[in-house]
Amino acid sequence: MANERSFPVKFALGIWHFVNGSRKIFLNLLFLLFLYFVFIAFQPPETVRLKPDSTLVIRPYGNVVEQYTTTALDRALEEATSQQQSETRLRDMLETIHRAAGDSDITQLVIDPNYLRNIGLAALNDLGHALEAFRSTGKPVIALADLLGQNQYYLASLADEVWLNPNGAILIDGYSNYRQFYREGLEKLAVEINLFRVGKYKSAMEPYTRDDMSEEAKEAGRFWLNDLWQQYLEVVSKNRGLILESLQESIDDLPNQIESVDGDFARYALDLGLVDRLMTAPQARQELAKRGTTDQAGDSYRAVGMQDYLDLTESRKTFNSAKKIAIVVAEGEIVGGNHPVGRIGSVSTSEQLRRAARDDDVAAVVLRINSPGGDAYASEVLRLELQQVRDSGKTVVISMGNVAASGGYWMSMAADEVWASPATITGSIGVFGMLPTFGATLDKIGIHTDGFGTTEMAGKLRLDMPLDPDVGRVIQASTERVYRQFVSLVSESRVKTFEEIDELAQGRVWSGQQAAERGLIDKTGTFQDAIESSARIAGLGKNYQIKWIEPEQSALDQFFMDFMSGALAKLNFTVGKPAMIPASWLQGMLDDLQFISAQEGKFTVAAHCLCGL
Repeated sequence: MANERSFPVKFALGIWHFVNGSRKIFLNLLFLLFLYFVFIAFQPPETVRLKPDSTLVIRPYGNVVEQYTTTALDRALEEATSQQQSETRLRDMLETIHRAAGDSDITQLVIDPNYLRNIGLAALNDLGHALEAFRSTGKPVIALADLLGQNQYYLASLADEVWLNPNGAILIDGYSNYRQFYREGLEKLAVEINLFRVGKYKSAMEPYTRDDMSEEAKEAGRFWLNDLWQQYLEVVSKNRGLILESLQESIDDLPNQIESVDGDFARYALDLGLVDRLMTAPQARQELAKRGTTDQAGDSYRAVGMQDYLDLTESRKTFNSAKKIAIVVAEGEIVGGNHPVGRIGSVSTSEQLRRAARDDDVAAVVLRINSPGGDAYASEVLRLELQQVRDSGKTVVISMGNVAASGGYWMSMAADEVWASPATITGSIGVFGMLPTFGATLDKIGIHTDGFGTTEMAGKLRLDMPLDPDVGRVIQASTERVYRQFVSLVSESRVKTFEEIDELAQGRVWSGQQAAERGLIDKTGTFQDAIESSARIAGLGKNYQIKWIEPEQSALDQFFMDFMSGALAKLNFTVGKPAMIPASWLQGMLDDLQFISAQEGKFTVAAHCLCGL
């Protein structure tokens, strides 16, 4: 008779059979799901066309960006799992509005900013010019508002009418620039911060060396931030027919204003003139249906969303020239090496510029910069690549987005012409280096460092020992040299003396309007203005095509993107409201430290602004 298995063996076998069975069930379900997607994706496409009297709905989700920071596969999976879109491209919004302006099938446009999270003032200005061109055709623009912050409301104010939900609210509280300061906390942890900087106003690293903001930082910050706030008030008051001073007073007196209407934010907005009507969502749908055409169900208006509209009208694009203007987007921090979207890599972005330079059909290149800067060496690598594009005989024009400061400004010094929005945050001509050391921190927990080197300098650039004074001298001298190089490049490019630029530099930040007044850029205007200027300089007039130079995707990413998009187009998933997750100050500190302390193990001299609204 066979030996009977012991209880532990039986138990182990039972666990194994359960795990193995679960694995088989999971894999079978996954395989069936895959077959389902294959079946959906390869079904013959339905014939879809744009119907007359349609209402175009512009509904940006998440952050409005120049370039996606996620892969196409990430976005397809995001849609497949009914997650809220995290990003909307500015170029898609601008192109949609541009096409719709001349489309007889589109009779009105609805702006829904309720799902919008973050957008810069420069991007809002671009959208304002696009919507102004749309309205000039005689087609109305209506904004639907629920709970709007000030940048969401700025977008809504660009419409002919703003309709607010009776239970909604609009909160405009002004721009601010507050930061956490870590010096005392780092001191308690015995972390030594070794800071090297050049520039009276280069205050990016103050949080690590102070417990409060310096007077120099406050003076410089107020100058550009007040200018941006003035621009905000001017646009909103003009769009809404309000007196600017009265709008400012109402914002300053918000507590009394809200108390006077018994806490009713919607009534406050209506009385102030921020909105035209208070309407529930069903009422708004019925009103839009009266002004346009009812949908098939009969209880709403015939609407087409932005992405659907772009897909449906793509085939209508016509080209009358072989000559092209190539657009390269540089968005994010500037770092050395090869990096995916979301960062400006000295290798990866250089490759995009070289692709544009090698294309004989490209007559001009527009570099769209939205960057607070980063590694100074990487910034210089990219400036040299832009110079190489110019040397190849092509026109190079810079278009600055929301931010093009420090290293972002450095890159622009190789252009034929530099454009910025009046609301661009730019300048910050200054550099710094910072090296935190943790020797005293480790001593506290009984970990000590000792040893020797073959030279006086060997092993002294270590984070587990206090910084040697000789190493500090070397880093400070290097930082000063990079600053002189930065100022010299700007003075040469802007045809000014070193002393004139040094006076404007010192790490000081300017708005685009202020930078233009001081000769740090050539002109202020929209992204489209910069494109048209590149065509003029290149001698193309209005006879050109736009070619976007995108980061190259792997074959696998492209396959999954095509596969998922084919399936999702038929499944037509719906998406809910976004989760509004506040940024963590701790994560912000860790991100700053990770960037500035070392890039790939090497000490970094940074041309970084670390500025924003």
